[in-house]
Amino acid sequence: MKYKVHWLIDGVIEIEADNIEFAEKTIKDKIEQFIKDNSDFYEEMGAKAVQGQAYLPGKDE
Repeated sequence: MKYKVHWLIDGVIEIEADNIEFAEKTIKDKIEQFIKDNSDFYEEMGAKAVQGQAYLPGKDE
């Protein structure tokens, strides 16, 4: 019997950066390199998207 498994990886990292765009680009570049280096795994797992957003830490996080 075949089953579908929906999975999600969620994480938060703190990074020193001069602005929000550089913070997002730095992490985006690292993730893209990881995907490139592990493309077989990425495809086997059926990954469809990688998404992230930078923000300033605060009381509402």
